[in-house]
Amino acid sequence: MIGKLKGLIDSYGEDYVILDVQGVGYQVHCSARSLQSLPAPGEAAVLSIETYVREDQIKLFGFRSDMEREWFRLLQTVQGVGAKVALAVLSTLPPSDLANAIALRDKAAVSRTPGVGAKVAERIVTELKDKTPAFATLDPAVVHLAGALDDNRAPRPVSDAISALVNLGYGQPQAAAAIAAAARNAGDKAETAQLIRLGLKELAK
Repeated sequence: MIGKLKGLIDSYGEDYVILDVQGVGYQVHCSARSLQSLPAPGEAAVLSIETYVREDQIKLFGFRSDMEREWFRLLQTVQGVGAKVALAVLSTLPPSDLANAIALRDKAAVSRTPGVGAKVAERIVTELKDKTPAFATLDPAVVHLAGALDDNRAPRPVSDAISALVNLGYGQPQAAAAIAAAARNAGDKAETAQLIRLGLKELAK
């Protein structure tokens, strides 16, 4: 099984690169984001490889990092997500942003992927929410709050304050992060108006 390839870029296709490894040209399918980050033909490149073996074909998928490959595998554990959809998601969101979106239950961010509708985005967020906190770069308090909001467990002043910021035009993840910081500073007994005021200060930083 091929796990990594190191060679020279031979040429590019629409969704793949031909990597020349000591005279053998490997066709490696990549996300658009990975393809854009690869060097010009004739230059050296290294790709982490996921090998798919089927009865009628062997297909190689390449990634700029082991982390991206891990996300490719993880996405395909979700019902209805195959290799094509997983690559499309990784073309739209780099691994760190994808982890943050899932941790925040941000279905809208995931559904920006071409070919990923609301139902598939919801499955990705729901089925992977317990697997992503370790990859997310967010404040754990924000992740906890996102989960509480999703399960309708957040205190009323907090949920009302986030709703108010969303109505002012801020995105849900941005509003949740600001109110999480405000709630941490103000304490458990803070009222909605105080949280909104502190949240706006956080957003203005």
